[in-house]
Order: sequence, then structure tokens, then C-alpha cells
Amino acid sequence: MIQGVADRNAFHLGNQYLSENRVRIVEADEAQIVSAVIGNSGLYEQTIRLKDGHLVSKCSCSLPEEPMCRHCIAVLLEYHRWVQPRANAKRTKQPGPVPSAPAAVSDGNGAGTSHAASINDLKLSEVTAFIEWLQPAMKALERGQSLPDSARLTGEIGLWAQTIKNLDERRRESEEIQLTLEAEQRDREAYVGRLTQQLQASMAEVKATQVTLQQLQQELAVYKDMFVKVTEIASEVGGYDSQIKSIAGELLSKGSQLEKLSNSFREVATALKTISKSGPSQ
Repeated sequence: MIQGVADRNAFHLGNQYLSENRVRIVEADEAQIVSAVIGNSGLYEQTIRLKDGHLVSKCSCSLPEEPMCRHCIAVLLEYHRWVQPRANAKRTKQPGPVPSAPAAVSDGNGAGTSHAASINDLKLSEVTAFIEWLQPAMKALERGQSLPDSARLTGEIGLWAQTIKNLDERRRESEEIQLTLEAEQRDREAYVGRLTQQLQASMAEVKATQVTLQQLQQELAVYKDMFVKVTEIASEVGGYDSQIKSIAGELLSKGSQLEKLSNSFREVATALKTISKSGPSQ
């Protein structure tokens, strides 16, 4: 049934996780499974619920696989493997130890897998190996160094060590992010300081420009007054010009009259000369 509804590649990877013993069921009953799966990029948590006859799965991974991710498929396969001995024991009514219900770890997107492993399954040698690994691991954490290799730790112990490593990686990533953010904040503060200095310099230039503008406005007002006076003088000069032209016209008119009078005087003088010449002869 799981293979019929799941993505082919996701089912193949989920079955591979199951065969590699990567699935741990934290809690399980007839309504819910909480589990954890060691994926290729870290530890992921799953929660699978039976709600109104429908299977609702969530996993902490971000894979787009539908209707459930490979991790949830691995959990369901593990749970199916885990419940089969219980079902057979009930049918045969044979007394015997019933495996404890695996615990489900809530995750982001997919279904969970069931695992019947419990603390009772651990061997003293495995616990001793974990303690031997944990002591240098704690010292490495105190010094901020990398955790020692945990390749020889397998099973439930390997899952514990992997969980500690994942937490340490997340801590290191958080510290790196924090350092990056602090550096970005310092850069932004320096940038804001430069902008503030530029703004102050611009404000000083604006004030100087305002003073210069006021001076230019005063000079412009003086030039306007001078222009008004020049206009008035030009108007007066225009009036004087018309008067001069009028006087010149009158002078020309009187000049013509004087010329006529001069001609009359010449004629009289000529006549007198003529009379004076003819008088003694008579």
C-alpha cells in the first residue's frame, strides 16, 4: 500500500534508509507515530497521525516529495516491520515479551518510521564506547574544536553521537551567522557614518548657498532700483529731445524769415544805391 501511493524514487530511498538502520521510533500508538531518521544531510524528525481515516505526515526536511517524503516512508516501513511480531503474537496468543512502542519524533513534512530498539538492546561495550567518545567530545566542545570521529559507534549509540554532532554543527552555523551579522552591522554603521558626514557637508553647502542667494537678491534689488532711475532719466532725455527738436524747428522757421528779411534789405540797399547814383546827375 505504501509503495502504491508513494513516489517511486522516494520509496526506494526510504527502503534503503530502513535497511541501513537509520530509523528510530520515539513513540508510537494506534493514532500517532513520532520518529527520527538520519538522512544524507542530517537528522530529521517526523510526526505521522491518523486523523478521520486519513494519514497526515509531517517532516522537518524540505523535500517536495508527495504525498510523503522518503523519511516518512522509511518510518512507515519500520512501523510495519515492528507491528508484525505483535500481530502474530496476538493471533497465536503465545506469551512473550511485547516490544515497546517506538517513539515518534515530530518533523517537518513526511511520515515516520517505527523502530523497536530500546535501551535494553544496548550492549555494555557500546555504552562504554559512547562514554569514551563523549569525554573527548565534551573537551572539544569546550575548546570550540571539531568533535572526534564517531564512525565506530553504531546503532542507537551512533544515533546519539550523530545527534550531538548535528547540534554542534547547528551551533557553529549559528555562531558563523552571528559573526556575519555583526560584521554586516559594523559595515552598515560605518556606511551610515559616511552618509552622516556627507549629509552634514551638504547641509553646510546649502547654508553657504543660501547666504550667497541672499546676497544676490540684495544686489538684484539694487540693480532694479538703478534700472528704474535709468528708465526715468531716459524718459526725461526723451522729453528734452522732443523739446530740442521743437526749438530747432522754430529756429529753422525764424531762419527762413530772417533770410527773407535779409533779401529785402539787400533789395532796399540796391535801390538806395541806384537812387543815390541818379540823384546828382539830375
